[in-house]
Amino acid sequence: MTPTRLNRYLARRGVASRRGADRLIGEGRVTVNGVAAVLGTAVDPEGDRVAVDGRVVDVTPRSETVMLNKPRGVVSTARDPQGRRTVMSLLDGTAHAPGLAPVGRLDADSRGLLLLSSDGDLAHRLTHPRYGVVKRYRVTLDRPASDADLERLVRGAELEDGWARAVSARRPDPRVPAVVEVEMGEGRRREVRRLCSTLGMEVRDLVRVGFGPLRLGSLEEGGWRRLTATELRALRACVGGDGTATREAAPLPRPARSRGRRAAASGEGRRR
Repeated sequence: MTPTRLNRYLARRGVASRRGADRLIGEGRVTVNGVAAVLGTAVDPEGDRVAVDGRVVDVTPRSETVMLNKPRGVVSTARDPQGRRTVMSLLDGTAHAPGLAPVGRLDADSRGLLLLSSDGDLAHRLTHPRYGVVKRYRVTLDRPASDADLERLVRGAELEDGWARAVSARRPDPRVPAVVEVEMGEGRRREVRRLCSTLGMEVRDLVRVGFGPLRLGSLEEGGWRRLTATELRALRACVGGDGTATREAAPLPRPARSRGRRAAASGEGRRR
C-alpha cells in the first residue's frame, strides 16, 4: 500500500488534527513498530504498527462529523481556560467520539452552523484557505444596505491582517434591506464584522447558514445531528477528500493601486 505521512495517518483515525499529531510526534509520544517517530515519518497503513502513549492506533480509519447550531454566548472550542460554556457542552455522550473538535470557529457573539469532526484531515482541508470552502452568513446590519454597499463588500477592503472581500453579497428579501446574505471564501477572526465595520456598517446579528455544500436548514438552536452519508461525500468532494482532484481556489483579486503606492510597497520610492 502507498505510504502516507504519519500526521495524516493519525488525523484520519481521529487521534488528533494534523497539527496536533505533529505535536505528539515532536513530544516523542508516537512510535512506529516500537521505534520513536520523528516529524515527516511515512508509514504503511496496513503493515506498520503505530502507537500513541503506548496504545496501538486502530488501523481502520474511523471518524465522526456532526453539525451543530451554535447559540450566541457559547465559545467554539473544546475547552475554555476562562470557564465559559463551550460547544462541547451542547453534545450528549453519543457524540463524544475520540478527537471530536470544532472545525474552525464562530465568534462567541455569532450563531449558526458549526461543524465538529474527529477526522483531522478533513477538518484541515475545510479550514485551509488553499481550498477556498465558501461559508454563507445571514447578516443583520444597523442600517439598510444599498446596492453600492453590496458592491463594496465584494470589492473588499484592507484590514489589519490583510485584504478581505466577500465572494458574493445580496439582499435575500428586498423588503428587509438591513439583512444581507454574504459568502466568504476565508474564515479569519471576526472577518465579516470587521469588513462591514471598515465599510461603515455595524453588524447587529450574524448567523452562519451554510458551509460548503451544507445548509443549516431547520436544525434548532443548540441542537446537533450527524451528517448523512450523502452530506459527507459532498463535503469531502468539495475539498478533494474523495480521491478526486480539486482545483485550488483562485487568489482574491485586489483593486489596482496607484503607481505611488506600488513604489512605496516595493521600496522603489526609498532613498538608495
